[in-house]
Amino acid sequence: MFHFGLHSFSRLVISLTLAAGLISLAGGAKAQDKRQNAPGEFDFYVLSLSWSPSFCEEAAERGRGGGRSNIQCEGRPYSFVVHGLWPQYENGFPEYCQRPSPRLNRNIVSSMLDLMPAPGLIFNEWDKHGTCSGLDGRNYFETIRKARAVIKIPAEYLDLSQAKTVAPGEVEEAFIKANPGLSNAAVSVTCNRTRLSEVRICLSKDLQFRACEEIERRACRRDQLTMPPVRGG
Repeated sequence: MFHFGLHSFSRLVISLTLAAGLISLAGGAKAQDKRQNAPGEFDFYVLSLSWSPSFCEEAAERGRGGGRSNIQCEGRPYSFVVHGLWPQYENGFPEYCQRPSPRLNRNIVSSMLDLMPAPGLIFNEWDKHGTCSGLDGRNYFETIRKARAVIKIPAEYLDLSQAKTVAPGEVEEAFIKANPGLSNAAVSVTCNRTRLSEVRICLSKDLQFRACEEIERRACRRDQLTMPPVRGG
């Protein structure tokens, strides 16, 4: 029979822990795309459409002022707005592909406020995602505009005057019905607590609907969600 002293046992535990850590790191490295963060080297886009009333209610609850601190939450009523157009790998995604990022012309920012009604959001999306597209600022945001034009928002969500309870699958089906060629494999709904947060749609580099498993793994698993009404609608 072998007898381990306390010191020997501790060294054994440390060795096993380090070995497990190295295995984990190796697995993570293997999962990382070899093109990681190379501008223009990606497989497809995700167009993320944020339900603005949910964002504004959550901002107010977190003490960020909601309508006071974000032009998205004041004045003009917004329904779905563009959160971003994100380059993706089949597994994972690039981000912050140029540090520092090329300066974004403020005229471009002003031109995008109808779709992305917050200058801070526009700058952030350029730094984090736009720099990975391989496009300059003007062409990246022109691509966002083209991608948004591809999508038709279901009529029932354009001017929602009262809170609506929905199932994630119901929202997906509404988008599929409104957009011929869109399938369940290319659209996903996300949520934050009890509210609908975003609808995410996968598009090829030439902005055609395409299936993707990546967004499905991040989909909302709740049975029912609330869509707060459009402010001032």
